[in-house]
Amino acid sequence: MRRLAAAGVAATIAALAIVAGAAWFRIAGGIVHPLWLDEAYSAYAAAHGWTFLWTVVPRYETHPPFYYSLVRLWTLGFGDSMVALRALGIAATLASLPIAALAGREIARIARPGAAGIGAAVAALLLCAMAPFPLAMAQQVRPYPVMILVYTAACLALLRIGREAAAGGGIRGRSLAPYLAALALMLWLHNLGLLYAVAMTAALAVVVLRRGLARGDWLRLIGGHAIVGLLYLPAFLILVDQAPTWVQSTWLRFTTHGLQWRLAAMYLVPGRPAVAAAALLAVLALWRLGRSDAGRRAAAALILLAGLPVALSILLSMQIAPVFIPRTMAATAVPFLLLLAAGVVGVGALRWLAWAAIAMIVPEMISVNWRTTPGPPEQDWYGALRWLAPRFRPGDIVVAYPNEGALPFAYAVRDRGLTMPVQPVPTAVPSIGIPGGWYPTGSRGVVSLPRPQLRALAGTPAMRAVPTIWLLRLGPWAYDKGDVFLDELGRGRAPVGHYLHGPIDIVGLRRPGAALPRSTPVAPPQ
Repeated sequence: MRRLAAAGVAATIAALAIVAGAAWFRIAGGIVHPLWLDEAYSAYAAAHGWTFLWTVVPRYETHPPFYYSLVRLWTLGFGDSMVALRALGIAATLASLPIAALAGREIARIARPGAAGIGAAVAALLLCAMAPFPLAMAQQVRPYPVMILVYTAACLALLRIGREAAAGGGIRGRSLAPYLAALALMLWLHNLGLLYAVAMTAALAVVVLRRGLARGDWLRLIGGHAIVGLLYLPAFLILVDQAPTWVQSTWLRFTTHGLQWRLAAMYLVPGRPAVAAAALLAVLALWRLGRSDAGRRAAAALILLAGLPVALSILLSMQIAPVFIPRTMAATAVPFLLLLAAGVVGVGALRWLAWAAIAMIVPEMISVNWRTTPGPPEQDWYGALRWLAPRFRPGDIVVAYPNEGALPFAYAVRDRGLTMPVQPVPTAVPSIGIPGGWYPTGSRGVVSLPRPQLRALAGTPAMRAVPTIWLLRLGPWAYDKGDVFLDELGRGRAPVGHYLHGPIDIVGLRRPGAALPRSTPVAPPQ
């Protein structure tokens, strides 16, 4: 008894140290970089209020508006600064860590009935806390951190349901309810939530379907999923409405080149030693869980949760449209790491062999996190402002084509306390129903225009009167092929500078004879 208490104290101290380290890496990487395009979309939608979220967003977004609503609730309480926006994801992934520890304990109880599960809980906590890819996603103002939290809760619920069913307790409503809530949330958090839902449903079938299920168990299963299906129906209709445009127009391309290393980085950490150690842990986990029917079911469920969404997204990418983007699959790392944590449930030399494998993996994780925190920004909008600010004069404007470029630019300008008027073309997001426009990347909120319309916009008296137009383009190879708008704006103007970094493309076009004021230019950001 005394030994068990001492182990509990040591585990608590270790858990606090692990969470502190996880918090440091997440905060250090999440408060220095500007919002990039997709994050700016989240902040922009949340800032426009509930009517916009639930009536306008579904007209141009394939994603359901639920996550943006969460962001709005968060900003009402904590503000909409860059740090406050990023704090939601950081808080969500930190909240997932104790749930991962509980899931590790459930695995131990399945593998060894009556076990305290302290070792597996610490292993699950350590692996989930330090895994580089989920850690990086924690800093995103996108649904991925919340998806990690919800999927971790789903893993815990499924393991608990399976353990109770194996013990003859049937399907208890108090365990099924968290699973059903997680299922509904995954469906509403992302347009690929449907792939996660397929995996969750398959995993549930693996852990509970057996002879002798009571009528009440069937009613709870069928009724619960029917309710979730009805709740998901509006989000599904949004997906059905928006998906054809995205499929027909997307600029993304899928390739299998280097896919194995992309998957290694997504699930664990790249590098052969870590992959070999993970393979050893997986073998030990499968051997231990494979000794009982409940263990085999739990292992199969975790494999489905980890692999099925990724397999389906790759299959869709090969057959229909490129939907496999690693960040959208970040949550699948959790069940994979939980399976690895089961490797420490062994006894004697096998247990120490498992801990030796973890001792090979975790330092490599920490090393990757140390090298990449904070790492380069996804899009360097602060760098663009450092270039533009000394050149920008009163009366100048930034013209954003496509219009979505105005979103991250405006947030970066706000963060730096500058004043730079920006005019999205043809309108602010979303540009819906513009005659003659088309959607080069599949979003109905972002359009390209034919030359006559661009010429008309460039020739308006207000545009011609601007001393210097700073044309901001994001990926002109997609939206302004042939530099059509650049040519139209450049008629009678001289180029005065060009900034190009990644997809950010800024070209200065000055009107001849425009007076250059003697006033001090805007100071560059520090």
